[in-house]
Amino acid sequence: MERRTIGAAALEVGAVGLGCMPMSWAYSTSRQDGETSLRAVHTALDSGSTLLDTADMYGPFTNELLLGRVLRERRRDAFVSTKCGLLVGEQHIVANGRPGYVKRACDASLRRLQTDVIDLYQLHRVDAEVPIEETWGAMAELVAAGKVRALGLCAVGARGNRRTGAHLHDETIRHLVRAQQVFPVSCVQAELSVWAAEALESLLPWCAARGIGFMAAMPLGNGFLTGTLTPGGGFEPDDLRARHPRFTAEMMAANQPVVAGLRRVAQRHDATAAQVALAWVLAQGPHVVPVPGAKSARWTAENAGAARLRLTSDDLSEIAELPAARGSWD
Repeated sequence: MERRTIGAAALEVGAVGLGCMPMSWAYSTSRQDGETSLRAVHTALDSGSTLLDTADMYGPFTNELLLGRVLRERRRDAFVSTKCGLLVGEQHIVANGRPGYVKRACDASLRRLQTDVIDLYQLHRVDAEVPIEETWGAMAELVAAGKVRALGLCAVGARGNRRTGAHLHDETIRHLVRAQQVFPVSCVQAELSVWAAEALESLLPWCAARGIGFMAAMPLGNGFLTGTLTPGGGFEPDDLRARHPRFTAEMMAANQPVVAGLRRVAQRHDATAAQVALAWVLAQGPHVVPVPGAKSARWTAENAGAARLRLTSDDLSEIAELPAARGSWD
């Protein structure tokens, strides 16, 4: 199985990771099942997907507790990535980058994950009321204390005028520059997929030039690029896609040519549309690791198989010529 490294810390991971969020957060709760999720995590590790990405807010807390049941038995098989910095309330989510809180959050995550060290500790969001230097300094102290091996910044929440795209990650880069002056950034996590490629404009090149790993979140377009979703099929009210501007029935129908293009490439390789979408992400650079979300063993095994798929230059050109994805903001 192909191996990749996360940034300056040279921490080795599998070519495809596992985003554990859907097991406990943001997707249909009626389809969440602990035992099914446990089998999915074990299958991912067996298939070479060693990077397990979670956060204390997923659940909240229950996602880390779930992974802790696996790590209790298989800690040496896994690369553990978790996040801090977001607090979940009844109707809101707020950032908290205060140094004291960050340190307490790390200790709590270690207990839930049943491990004595976190491989990659990510700041989930920058707190606008706390200078990032203070937050990052506290996280650096966790490295010095041996509780954390490397630090990362999660920029998944970056939003803006997606039609211009190029400036979407300007603020993230400014935060990264400031954090780098305090302690090395080993990895940045941001959205990257065939239908959301804005990171290619500036953020991904910025990371590549500095030897910083890139964790591609939502590489399957929240499931759309798998080709398994039916336009107009609807989502449960607690599913994030129920409010996503690309998941209205109209936009899902309008974006079917994107899926059709992935399927055409997949047929030439005896692969699936999802595997082609992941292989496209892997082709963006040796420092890029996609972390597709999944909650069943079937999908984790299929996703891991994307590491064996090598897209040709013709394949990549064909994908590049696919129509731009549309959303209700367009």
